[in-house]
Amino acid sequence: MFEKILIANRGEIACRVIKTARKMGVKSVAVYSTADRRALHVRMADEAVCIGEPASSESYLRGDTIIKAALDCGAEAIHPGYGFLSENANFERACVASGLVFIGPSADSISAMGLKDCAKDIMSKAGVPVVPGYQGEQQDDNFLAEKAEEIGYPVLIKAVAGGGGKGMRLVEHASDFIGALATCRRESSAAFANDHLLIEKYLIQPRHIEVQVFGDRQGNVVHLFERDCSLQRRHQKVVEEAPAPNISDKFRIEICNAAVRAAQAIDYYGAGTVEFIVQGDTFYFMEMNTRLQVEHPVTEMITGQDLVEWQLRVACGEVLPLPQDDIAINGHAFESRLYAEDPSKGFMPQTGRVHHFSYPQQNQYMRVDTGIETGDSVSVHYDPMVAKLVTWGEDRTSAALNMAELLRRTYMGGLPSNQEFVASVFDHNVFIDAVIDTGFIARYEQDLIPETYARATENEIALAALFYLLGLDAQSSAVSPWNTHDNWRIGDSAMQRSLSLVNKGEVIHVLATCHGESLDVEGIGQVKLLSYHEGALKALIDGVEAYAVVLSHKKNITIFSNGRVVDLHLFAPELDGDIVDANGGRIVAPMPGSIVQVMVETGSFVSKGQPLLVMDSMKVETTLAANCDGGVKGVHIAPGDQVQEGTLLIEIEQEEGENDAA
Repeated sequence: MFEKILIANRGEIACRVIKTARKMGVKSVAVYSTADRRALHVRMADEAVCIGEPASSESYLRGDTIIKAALDCGAEAIHPGYGFLSENANFERACVASGLVFIGPSADSISAMGLKDCAKDIMSKAGVPVVPGYQGEQQDDNFLAEKAEEIGYPVLIKAVAGGGGKGMRLVEHASDFIGALATCRRESSAAFANDHLLIEKYLIQPRHIEVQVFGDRQGNVVHLFERDCSLQRRHQKVVEEAPAPNISDKFRIEICNAAVRAAQAIDYYGAGTVEFIVQGDTFYFMEMNTRLQVEHPVTEMITGQDLVEWQLRVACGEVLPLPQDDIAINGHAFESRLYAEDPSKGFMPQTGRVHHFSYPQQNQYMRVDTGIETGDSVSVHYDPMVAKLVTWGEDRTSAALNMAELLRRTYMGGLPSNQEFVASVFDHNVFIDAVIDTGFIARYEQDLIPETYARATENEIALAALFYLLGLDAQSSAVSPWNTHDNWRIGDSAMQRSLSLVNKGEVIHVLATCHGESLDVEGIGQVKLLSYHEGALKALIDGVEAYAVVLSHKKNITIFSNGRVVDLHLFAPELDGDIVDANGGRIVAPMPGSIVQVMVETGSFVSKGQPLLVMDSMKVETTLAANCDGGVKGVHIAPGDQVQEGTLLIEIEQEEGENDAA
């Protein structure tokens, strides 16, 4: 076995590899960008080496720098994790040329599967069914448009070097094809330095089922059964489970055997995943990921195997730890990806400091893989995934109930997240009945993300008022009665107090009369404190008991109550400046990023809903539209500009009378 390995990655996967290495007595070396100097994976590793600036192109994608770091510290092998250089054939070749072991497949296998068009040809020859489409060399826009017509709409445009939903668009009408093509080219070029695209027939309401395969250098290949990854937003997985529900034993055997044939066709060794698109009882090869997948924990939970340990053993030249006949399914497992993002704003990524992050102690039923701790930050430079919540149960129902419990007992404060959204998935009757496909989230979006999503209820406003006005947390003392200048204290005679809270961009004015440890909140009723300890707040609201966990940091609080997650901000105009009216004609950056395209100029007339500009954040393009009719008063950005969240981008002078009409 290796004595020391370097992990060419960051975040939760780097932490995950470090844990297994430590268990096996293998020393670990972390690499980090200057933005990650205090990251959890750096703190966990035995050694750590800085490899460059925050941008991935200046750090985690610098194969030469990473190899030098490995050689300098005496590492024998490099584990690439997933993403970054994990599927880069040239990096594998460079490792081998430098005398290092690449903990993954051969460069030839990576190359064979790295381009989706070539991969489909190989799979077709191996007898693995492939999706109808075009994956040729001709890339002229008009030619591709003709091919799309031949295939028949709807179609998927996909980057041949792509993954993670980048460089991919669903096109339902011919009139949208050329515009979508241009967007895919830009995203593909930016993310993969390759703007080559393919066209596939889009299957209606398909399932996304993938098979975990593993090979060794002696030519043995096994599968560790399948995972269902159908629940996706923006073509990225959110909830995964294993085994796939509602499939027959015959189907399971056929799809798993097809995956093994796919791996054998390219002499594969190491961990790999063969992804299939499934419609009814028919499956088609979609792509092969020549690395460990994000969702590998669900496979580990149902098989009892440590796939990272398998990777290290195979890379050392050992045979597979188990033959096919000794690998069996035990129970059911789910994984939920916890992202710093706002589902109510199209799952827009969020960045900043995580002021609090806690979860239950891990056991055989619950597991949390993460790369952050309280006080760490989610950076604009990297993926906004905070953690993977994983549960196991004897069957699907018990595993789902365990996930609901884990979600209820996981607390993240400081940034909006998709936690409430994921909890609503597990509470949805259709999901409970295992009637799932890739369109599930879009189809039930109004159920999963209602207009009231993350909007404070009267009870939550009452609890926030109680929390602030009674000064229940030392962190809120700067804005609590204890630090005001009116000498009011708990236990004094009744005194009227007011505060303003911001929730989802709206200002909520609260007027309350304080009576010791209770409040009379105007429009809500009497709120009486029952107990408060380390964030756990219990109160009576008009005689009805209410319970919540409240996390605070300076002027921000997050309330967790009945599966809901609500963020509130204590609004002080003298500190916060003006709150801009959402219909005020000011277009501001909803997140940090770069400007890709500006579609208007000063003096132009625009209509409400008209696209104004395209910006890129975390390699995902977002189009910002006019929020009113009017003339463009000012354009304050140009393509290539880097902007921060809240930056004023475009000003529109509204048509006279529009506010009155609204």
